[in-house]
Amino acid sequence: MSLLRAMRTANVHNYVFSSSASVYGTPDVDQVTEDTPTGPESPYGQTKLIGEWLAGDMIHVDPQWRFTNLRYFNVVGSGSDALYDTSPHNLFPIVFDALLDGRTPKIFGDDYPTPDGTCVRDYVHVADLAISHVAAAKAMAEGRDLQVAYNLGSGDGSSVAEIMSAIARVTGIDFTPEIAPRRPGDPARIVANGDAAARDLDWKMRFTLDEMVGSAWKARQAHQS
Repeated sequence: MSLLRAMRTANVHNYVFSSSASVYGTPDVDQVTEDTPTGPESPYGQTKLIGEWLAGDMIHVDPQWRFTNLRYFNVVGSGSDALYDTSPHNLFPIVFDALLDGRTPKIFGDDYPTPDGTCVRDYVHVADLAISHVAAAKAMAEGRDLQVAYNLGSGDGSSVAEIMSAIARVTGIDFTPEIAPRRPGDPARIVANGDAAARDLDWKMRFTLDEMVGSAWKARQAHQS
């Protein structure tokens, strides 16, 4: 709200909001589209959805207002060795930290109704997200109207077991993940359809899974003391 007030005061009319696919909660479809009903199940998802609402409400006070909400799942990789993912909640840094500390990474549940029994999620490279954010800003600067929301997703996703295998392969650290009980609230599969963003925002998956892991691992090693 403070940012939107400041934009109004500064006479800035274009707004690209980094939202999240967590606004969908646990959808009952294999691929979420922008038309999939929202139903966040966490404070994080709720605040993202409220942020979208606030952006939409700005049209009532600013007739020049243009905005779009970019929704995505798990951001991974690094666009520069100078920056690496330090979040204690994201899968890549959690696994990297465990391996560097000599601990065994964990998989929470291997009995989900997926091909290998582990949860399937969208993993998208941070550099690809940056390109589409810039594309959205340029589109609005040129006066083009965009959809209210866009999903930035792979369309098929990767399982947690596949991520673990890729990390072992790329880092050269051989390990067998420990299988822990399921975590409450983890859906079996959430994957986003990115067709609309591909059409309007130059969205595409430019990195393979191994390349995503490789860029993240290289940046992490650059900061390893």
